[in-house]
Amino acid sequence: GGNMKTKYVIHTVGPVWSGGNRGEEQLLRNAYYNSLDLAREKGIKSVSFPSISTGVYRFPIDKASRIALNTVKEFVQEHNFVEVRFTLFSERDLKAYEDALKEICR
Repeated sequence: GGNMKTKYVIHTVGPVWSGGNRGEEQLLRNAYYNSLDLAREKGIKSVSFPSISTGVYRFPIDKASRIALNTVKEFVQEHNFVEVRFTLFSERDLKAYEDALKEICR
């Protein structure tokens, strides 16, 4: 966590992309869902995520953004979360998340 002003850091490991035939999508959903569930158990109402697995693990950003946003949407509809943020590191990632959000909110 370095010098972050936060009480908790929840670590998760997402899947390595292997072409999509090894359950990578479900594993990515689980990484987000289980992190959110642990935060809920700890009474945390605000979380921030990077785009899990889209760096060196090569998960396609278009798929990953939709999985991330859909998983968060489903979780917060069931539980009382105040805020979920995504910390993105490139304009390309931001565009993918914006496009996914537009699609999900239709």
